[in-house]
Amino acid sequence: MTDQDQRRSRLALNQATTRDLNVEQVIRCCAEAGVEGIGLWRDRVEDAGADRTARLIRQAGLTVTSLCRGGFFTSASASGRAAAIADNRRAIEQAARVGAPVLALVCGGLPAGTRDLDAARAMVTDGIAALADDAVSHGVRLAIEPLHPMFCADRSVVSTASQALAIAEQFPAASVGLMLDAYHVWWDPEIEATVRRAGRRIFGFQLADWVLPLPADVLLGRGHLGDGCIDFRRLDRAVRDAGYDGWTEVEIFNRAIWAAPAARTVRTVVDTYRRHVVLPAEHGQPRASGAGLTVLPEPS
Repeated sequence: MTDQDQRRSRLALNQATTRDLNVEQVIRCCAEAGVEGIGLWRDRVEDAGADRTARLIRQAGLTVTSLCRGGFFTSASASGRAAAIADNRRAIEQAARVGAPVLALVCGGLPAGTRDLDAARAMVTDGIAALADDAVSHGVRLAIEPLHPMFCADRSVVSTASQALAIAEQFPAASVGLMLDAYHVWWDPEIEATVRRAGRRIFGFQLADWVLPLPADVLLGRGHLGDGCIDFRRLDRAVRDAGYDGWTEVEIFNRAIWAAPAARTVRTVVDTYRRHVVLPAEHGQPRASGAGLTVLPEPS
């Protein structure tokens, strides 16, 4: 197997990219497109059942790369924080049952009615501390995912990879680390230095492009690789040089992509990953693109 083949074999489809498919349908799409890894979401796993999900994935010969998501530790009330811990314990159990080695943590925004970022970030650390032993006992690693600062108020008070690493370093390196999503960290002038420091604490790597103009719901502003402004080769090289040898998930939130035929979307994911991450830059020019959505021709 060539180096390019090995790099391509690390491609995984995050289930969010084909949001409207059930577990069985997305597994079929992956198998037909030759995608060997799949990142799962809890709601779809719950719809299908964790044991059935695990069985279907084994039968298809796929590898589960992560489970999304845990976290949301921040709450103005003690009862709210306790409920979050309980839900995260269920998420850890689900991850173990489906064979996901990593649980991605979206840490939570500012508690309603508050403005204290330091207190909210302390809640995140406390929440992870309450879960670390449970995760180890289930063979699941906790991956803190920093989100772009525009999500600080409502989704994550952990906005940079450096902040995420500072929290992770309070715990054993084998149990708590980082989920790095290019969409959220590409802008950070310190990202490469932080990636070098993180090293083996990088537990997951996700890709989606930053496409302008952003929609009114910025959560849904991601595009196929190559449709925006992110230098994916640079980020990929940084995480690989830091020692990360795991899967690369493509995770896209975009209404137009969700509305497209799922089989075409998965083929586009494979093609754009190959052209914008695997191949040298001179071979990575897109075939056709428009309106922030790469479109490949139907196979003949």
